[in-house]
Amino acid sequence: MRIKQVEELVGITKKNIRFYEDQHLLIVARAENGYREYGLEEVKRLKEIKFFRKLNISIEHIQALFEGEETLEHCLKIHSFKLEEQKERVRRMQDFCERLIEEKISLATLNADLCLEQMEQMEKEGVEFMDVHKNDVHRKKKRGAILGALAVIVFIGSMLCIIAEGNRLDPAPLGVLIFFGGFAVLVIIGVTIALVGRLKEIQGGEEDEAGKY
Repeated sequence: MRIKQVEELVGITKKNIRFYEDQHLLIVARAENGYREYGLEEVKRLKEIKFFRKLNISIEHIQALFEGEETLEHCLKIHSFKLEEQKERVRRMQDFCERLIEEKISLATLNADLCLEQMEQMEKEGVEFMDVHKNDVHRKKKRGAILGALAVIVFIGSMLCIIAEGNRLDPAPLGVLIFFGGFAVLVIIGVTIALVGRLKEIQGGEEDEAGKY
């Protein structure tokens, strides 16, 4: 089967699949025509990868698991320990917020410098606050994707208006109008589908995962 079918079966994007291939988590044979040929084994492996990634298990651990270097039990125990550490970090962030609440700090009395110093110290001790850079980059990517799609749609809409005005002054054959109208609709639908897919990729963040491994 082709990669489009695999996307639908597994529920992950083509970019995800290519990334997992690059990380050697998935080995796909090629047909005589040079195209990758996915079978049930590849679909099964991708579902396993999706399962582990949803648990936030790292690529390294998944690789070790697939290569037989560690057992599933060992992998899950390590991950469970990391989750316990995360719970402790979250608890400390909650304590930090509760302390600020108890001090009855308002926006006017907030000492951001002092709070940031305290947060930096907590980060050195293992507490992880929100990645501002990552969050802002995602927002910027989303805005860029939406603006790009809107620009194309507005351009197509403007062309249709020009064609309609020209047709009013000098009527064109019906077949020509249907052709251009249908083409414009297909472009708008294609741009919309591409935009939705792009927003899902940005939201999922697997692109950022590629930079970690």
